[in-house]
Amino acid sequence: MPQLSSRVQLFTDSVIRRMTRICNQYDAINLSQGFPDFPPPVALRERLAQVAADGPHQYAVTFGAPNFRAALAKKQGHFMGREIDPETEIVVTCGGTEAMMCAMMTICNPGDKVMVFSPFYENYGADAILSGAEPIYIPLVPPDFGFDVQLVGQGFRAGAKAIIVCNPSNPCGKVFTRQELMDICQLAVKYDAFVVTDEVYEHMVYAPAEHVYAAALPGMFDHVLTCNSLSKTYSITGWRLGYIVGPANVIEAARKVHDFLTVGAAAPLQEAAVTGLTMGDEYYKDLREMYTAKRDFFCDGLDRIGLKHNVPAGTYFVLVDIGEFLERPCFKDWTDLDFCVWMIKNVGVAAVPGSSFFREPVNHLIRLHFARGEEVLKEALDRLSRLPEAVAAQERACK
Repeated sequence: MPQLSSRVQLFTDSVIRRMTRICNQYDAINLSQGFPDFPPPVALRERLAQVAADGPHQYAVTFGAPNFRAALAKKQGHFMGREIDPETEIVVTCGGTEAMMCAMMTICNPGDKVMVFSPFYENYGADAILSGAEPIYIPLVPPDFGFDVQLVGQGFRAGAKAIIVCNPSNPCGKVFTRQELMDICQLAVKYDAFVVTDEVYEHMVYAPAEHVYAAALPGMFDHVLTCNSLSKTYSITGWRLGYIVGPANVIEAARKVHDFLTVGAAAPLQEAAVTGLTMGDEYYKDLREMYTAKRDFFCDGLDRIGLKHNVPAGTYFVLVDIGEFLERPCFKDWTDLDFCVWMIKNVGVAAVPGSSFFREPVNHLIRLHFARGEEVLKEALDRLSRLPEAVAAQERACK
């Protein structure tokens, strides 16, 4: 049989999506893959029903329907505090995943280096490899997940073409400060490189933290590619509507890459999503308040159970420390992946092993998410409260 591409040997399948498949086999509560279990806003659903009857049903302009780009430019320009030209500074993609891949393939040549903060969303390393680049990992150091800016400078001096910044950060919930972003962007300008941001959780930032758009910092727009998606903001992860905002010359090239990757995002979904993009500031305020309440409810529940965890400043993810369980004799040779599979089967809650997010040898963390209705979160916490009992039962079975 002919040999496959060597690049596909350099990464695994998505551990996040794998955990969902295992979760479904055992009818567990899925707190692994980060999608909500509640519907999109009523206005979006009603508009989608109209579009299903009336169309459009054929191809949109490959880089985004004009009315969708216009609404997107107005909405993002409002929050970024900068006018965005929908004709030259946006390309619409099939979800944030394609946005990141398209951005990487647009700016990277084979052999280039790209810096990635660790922990990282699992796609970033694969994106670098698929675009022919070599990832360089910069650690985010617990508990506050700060970083050494000198390492970023070192990476640029070593020839890094770009740095990927997930802000707010999946999986650790870090929100980068204005000064941190300025430090990163100024280095990118100094070394004539790019900053590629993933800002999918821009509206899930909890006080006193504030979301700062790297592209809106003074003098930085020409060096920043902003990748984003409507998935999390409007609870439409299945619609697969993403985009890149950036300088016109880069977007012109990105549109060519996107055209041959996927041709274009779904025309009827773009038409329906315009309704979401034109909603007022009150929607985003309510969204932030809703997720703040969910975060507090879930973290308080973890505290009552006695599970150690971080408190995210953004996103809807929490990292839980399972180190005390893995130290038990019965679990001593287990990985965090082994523990997550066991937890699905024996506790009925699905999590993602932290090792899939870290370049460093981290085996004691798991990621849970709280984008669920209150009753589901209550049930998940009730099941997690039985985790010590399940661990004790496993120990007895090992004897």
